[in-house]
Amino acid sequence: MISYLDRKLLRDLNRMKGQAVAVALVMACGLAMLIMARSLIFSLDTTRREYYEAHRFAEIFDHVKRAPNWVATRIGEIPGVAGVQPSLSLQVTLDLPDLDEPASGNVCSVPETGEAELNRLYLRAGEWLKPRSRGELLVGEAFAEANSLKPGDHIPMLLNGRRQVFRISGIVLSPEFIFESRPGAALPDPRTYGTFWMPYKELASAFDLDGAFNTLAITLAPGASARPVIAAMDSMLETYGGRGAYGREDHPSHIRVSDEIRVLQTLSIGFPLVFLSVAAFMTNAVLARLLNLQREQIAIMKAFGFTNRQITFHYLKFALVMVFGGTVMGAIGGVLLGHRLVGMYHLFFRFPELHFRLDRSALISALAFAAVAAAAGVFNAVRRASQLPPAEAMRPEPPSNFRPAIVERTGIAHLLSHTFRIAVRNIERKPIQALFTVLGLALATGILIVPNCFRDGVAEILGFEWDIVQRQDINIGLVEPESMKVIHLFERLPGVIMTEPARSAAVRIRFQNRSRQLGIRGMPADPKHSRLLDAQKRQVLLPSEGIVLSSKLAEVLGASLGDELTLEVLEGKRPIRHVPIVALTEDLAGVAAYMEIHSLNRLLGEGDMVNGASFSVDGAHRAEFLRALKGIPRVSWVAIKESLRANFQKTTAASINLIQTVYLTFATVVAFGVIYNNARISLAERGRELATLRVLGFSQREVGAVLVTELVVLGMIAVPLGLLIGTGFATGIIHAVNTETVRVPLVLTTHNYAFAVSVVTVASVISGFFVLRRLKELNLVGALRAPE
Repeated sequence: MISYLDRKLLRDLNRMKGQAVAVALVMACGLAMLIMARSLIFSLDTTRREYYEAHRFAEIFDHVKRAPNWVATRIGEIPGVAGVQPSLSLQVTLDLPDLDEPASGNVCSVPETGEAELNRLYLRAGEWLKPRSRGELLVGEAFAEANSLKPGDHIPMLLNGRRQVFRISGIVLSPEFIFESRPGAALPDPRTYGTFWMPYKELASAFDLDGAFNTLAITLAPGASARPVIAAMDSMLETYGGRGAYGREDHPSHIRVSDEIRVLQTLSIGFPLVFLSVAAFMTNAVLARLLNLQREQIAIMKAFGFTNRQITFHYLKFALVMVFGGTVMGAIGGVLLGHRLVGMYHLFFRFPELHFRLDRSALISALAFAAVAAAAGVFNAVRRASQLPPAEAMRPEPPSNFRPAIVERTGIAHLLSHTFRIAVRNIERKPIQALFTVLGLALATGILIVPNCFRDGVAEILGFEWDIVQRQDINIGLVEPESMKVIHLFERLPGVIMTEPARSAAVRIRFQNRSRQLGIRGMPADPKHSRLLDAQKRQVLLPSEGIVLSSKLAEVLGASLGDELTLEVLEGKRPIRHVPIVALTEDLAGVAAYMEIHSLNRLLGEGDMVNGASFSVDGAHRAEFLRALKGIPRVSWVAIKESLRANFQKTTAASINLIQTVYLTFATVVAFGVIYNNARISLAERGRELATLRVLGFSQREVGAVLVTELVVLGMIAVPLGLLIGTGFATGIIHAVNTETVRVPLVLTTHNYAFAVSVVTVASVISGFFVLRRLKELNLVGALRAPE
């Protein structure tokens, strides 16, 4: 049986359903993002963990120039090592007839018989390689899909300068290449780069590596520490050209998935926190207004024997109904959005299966957060109302201390209309109420800034990275470092306008107790192709001494301008040098270190050598130039700027824009909800005063003008404040979601601010229309009736 208080609750909800629904919608938007983001984190993290366990993903990795297989046996004897998987991994060039440019790939070896001990493959289509088969290989799914390859197709490949044609036996996935990109590249290009697997003996024979390996994968015994194992491996493999062992946390594919999870963790806190804060403001406003209108009813309830606790709980239930409604809508919205967004990850993450998995703990968290937000917003108001003595509650709320307003005391009142003076006077006499209204409107304005910052940031990347920084058309890499004279040969290729040499070398950069392995890039002192820019977008020239770091790498190392770094070269003569940081650059993907090319060659002690180049090419001869590259065996890979840009737009930019669209929709809903709620509350609180004006002879238009003027004045104060708050929100969230792999710049445009102002303006006009319609229904006698 429904209690008397619950019947009253249902009547109150029915009478205020518009405001209750607005509050529930705002909560639902914040909770939908919380549930969506937390569930996507759960889906990615759980799927990755299960994939790693089922396919025995290694924990430590190393690359060497060449080492005999018996060395792997010795590595297995290091304390803490549980399993060792030696193999071959070699870069090759592909000659695909459907591509103008040469494609490239990484060919890995698989055991002749049996299954690999570590990094086991997953067969998506086709069949496994037959024991001791020749002329067959397995191809990674990303490359196969991008080039419409299927089992049974044939693919030409250049192995150590010799062209061979292989039959595709199967299409596979590997836990080592969940995110697959060319080594050193932050962005994938599956059309021109892929990973392949073939039997060990066939690959070893092609590159004269019989009885040897050049990559090593290790698993640790339970409880073993990676650090001493890595130190022992580096010592043993240095003789064989070891590049330096690293743990799973530094594996490129693992880092990319971890960065995405880190971004989702930030978004699961930032946006819901803002939206639930807005919901707390709205709940406080709705309940405070209800309590002011029901002072008499509170007194009657006390007179009939209801306790303070019962009355407090009764009004808290009003808030909890909105919380329940918001949680249900948020859960449904979060699940639907999660199913939609999880498909986005198939663009660049390759799992055997990746399905949306609802994080049930997120539902409990959502309900708890919403309840806390609502309770924090209303508890004090409810407690004060329930503690009112019955005799005091029976009397109307005492009127404000009336006195001339500021505009009247300054002597300019005669210049202003009666409606404007009444509106300003009411704002001045209820400053706390006006403050909360301004804060609510400011938050509604501010949250509209953040989503469009993501859109503008993506546009900045597409323009900054590919038009301002990268002015070349094509980059290439060589199989082995060669004399600088090779650049003159490249300059004679058809269509070449300009060529710049490049040198890269694997190094470990140390600063204090931090280190990072990467390829340091050597370029001309004043590069015209890959330009280096600082935070103010001024070009950075490479000096003859010292090193230039990307700002993100300096942040990772904890270093700053002028600090001295230790460079351990991990190839060739393996020198160790101390170099100062002479400049910092801004880039938007990955981490990088640069030196002037002659300075880097002096550091390496190898003379004037290059292992790459960049080209500006006449568009009319582009196809001819690319065909010429196909016939040069020394070219190991080719990267075309426009292909990378198109792939970025299709993957990373598309995912960011999809999330931006979702958040912008939610922010717009919240803005409309806040503004409509404020307008309805203003009408309800001013009902008696507006009715009095009507009785005194003011027309309905004049009375409506009082209400609208008050909202306009508060809005004019709130919107600039909201733009400032939105700038702070955007700065914090954009910086929090930036990772090593991809960074979205903070871009604040006049278009963004104009959009926020426009949405608030349109929402205000629509809300004002509905409120003015309610004004026509104002019961003058009922509104003027006061309890005796």
